[in-house]
Amino acid sequence: MAKHYTKQDIEAKVEELVVDILVGTDLELVDVEYVKEIEWYLRVFLDKPGGIDVDDCQAVSEKLEAKLDELDPIKESYYLEVSSPGIGRQLKKERDFIRHLGEVVEVHTYAPIKDKKLLIGTLLGYNDGNLTIAADGQEMVILQQQIAQVRLHIDF
Repeated sequence: MAKHYTKQDIEAKVEELVVDILVGTDLELVDVEYVKEIEWYLRVFLDKPGGIDVDDCQAVSEKLEAKLDELDPIKESYYLEVSSPGIGRQLKKERDFIRHLGEVVEVHTYAPIKDKKLLIGTLLGYNDGNLTIAADGQEMVILQQQIAQVRLHIDF
């Protein structure tokens, strides 16, 4: 009987494949998501200093598609999308926070902190999932369990 892979198994395996594909390039894996919208989508988000272009996405997509065809870890039919994470993406992994130290972020919390569920401030630190930001003229630590999501702040 064939092994049934969970969504998390598939994302982890694809992450492993993409990391191997990116060795020796200046591309960086930002995230992998396997989601069902009406159809299944396998999305791979990449970045590099100065931003990625269509050729970067196409090259990685072709190599990943070949690996996925060879290994066949996904039984459902799905669409593969390789792209930039976009300007308003969530920061999720430690490397995301480290890369964006010194930048302005939006921290959405589950419960109000100082009467606010949205804090906008400069990202000063990241330690074991806890964030340190400078907001409203003061430094504050926001614990991981208080954080619903974090995004780069886009000021229009």
